[in-house]
Amino acid sequence: MPNPSHTHSSQTQSSIETDTDGFLLHPEKWNEHVADQLARSDGIGPLTTAHWQVIESLRRHFFSAGAIPPLRHVCLENHLDPHCIPNLFKDSGREVWRIAGLPNPGEEALTYL
Repeated sequence: MPNPSHTHSSQTQSSIETDTDGFLLHPEKWNEHVADQLARSDGIGPLTTAHWQVIESLRRHFFSAGAIPPLRHVCLENHLDPHCIPNLFKDSGREVWRIAGLPNPGEEALTYL
């Protein structure tokens, strides 16, 4: 198991331990509050309805298929701009994967996010 490199905390929530790539060390502890806390600490701000649509789609796909979905497809299935992920999460997909509480996909997969 990777060593924690970051700890996010607030006065209302216990610390959130992440690995060296910023992914949760304990993805099973993910919840909406954790997602919101990660988003705020990373400068994305409060999560909007569009953010939650993308997060929920990623989680649903990952837990049903066990794989990273085409990110453009996630946007389109939610009737959002095909480039919604970089617009909403300030990157090509790594950030939304982290905020969604999904496990570190590994170095090779990170290049596709």
